[in-house]
Amino acid sequence: MRKGSLEFWPHRRAHRQMPRMRAWPESAEPSFLGFAGFKAGMTHVTMVDDSDSPSKGSEIAKAVTILEVPEVYVYGIRAYAKKYQYTQPASDYIDQNLAKRLHIKNAVKGIDKLTDASAFTDVTALAFIDPAVIGIANKKIMRMEIAVGGKSAQEKADFVKKWVGKSVKVTDVFGTGDYIDVKAITTGKGWAGVVKRFGVATQGRKATGKRRHVGVLGAWHPAKVLYTVPHAGHMGYNYRTELNKRVLKIGSQNDAKDVNVKGGFLNYGVIRSDYIMVDGSIPGPAKRFIRIRKALRSTHAKKEPKLTYVSLASKQGS
Repeated sequence: MRKGSLEFWPHRRAHRQMPRMRAWPESAEPSFLGFAGFKAGMTHVTMVDDSDSPSKGSEIAKAVTILEVPEVYVYGIRAYAKKYQYTQPASDYIDQNLAKRLHIKNAVKGIDKLTDASAFTDVTALAFIDPAVIGIANKKIMRMEIAVGGKSAQEKADFVKKWVGKSVKVTDVFGTGDYIDVKAITTGKGWAGVVKRFGVATQGRKATGKRRHVGVLGAWHPAKVLYTVPHAGHMGYNYRTELNKRVLKIGSQNDAKDVNVKGGFLNYGVIRSDYIMVDGSIPGPAKRFIRIRKALRSTHAKKEPKLTYVSLASKQGS
């Protein structure tokens, strides 16, 4: 009997480590709707439960994930226009000082050329983050597109113009108690059999001489193997989205000592720049690139969490 989930199908390997952000929340206020960072590791905290559960008002323990979020630099503007039935990128306006550094060609250089955005349907910000700033040995700068809030394309363009060539900090986008969505690539586990991949029960010793395999591949008719039948194959390294993760704390590099565990996080080290503490777990191993956006479907009201303890115990022996 199959025990695995068909919620995600097909089980295929991600093409790249830059997650695609296909949807953004709507906001009438001119602001950035997303950010990015790197997964450092996990620890646990105690906090006062401010939910409506039976433990409300009591001190509870929670597992948290620490993300290191260095500054993100805005290097240009992307304008969208409607062509036939679809909305497609019309032109990219790139800052001349950053175009050479990023090796960008075939783009309109000079933000001043975007004087009238009324002909466009949408405007987004082009940004990049340099992993070398926090000591991650990545050969390439991570470039991405971040949506912007605003009532019109002109209002969005005017907002992004003020930030081109400048750095954006996580405190310019999110606040403590906000709900966010995270996108990442899960940990790759290589080739896996059906028992590990789908949770199929192992066979008895006297069944067929084999134990960790599927008992039958399907019915006599239809005379074919359906895609729903568990098979061995590649496991992990998939695109995944986690919704409604709560930000419990935002800190700068000056107070990184408040979350740096003894001996550093496993396979990562210590926090060197700004960071955010997120309730619960996040897909991917240490050093994985994480994209963040404001919650798309959150129904929770923003509340300032009250942390009473943050565990700094060493994770080396765990």
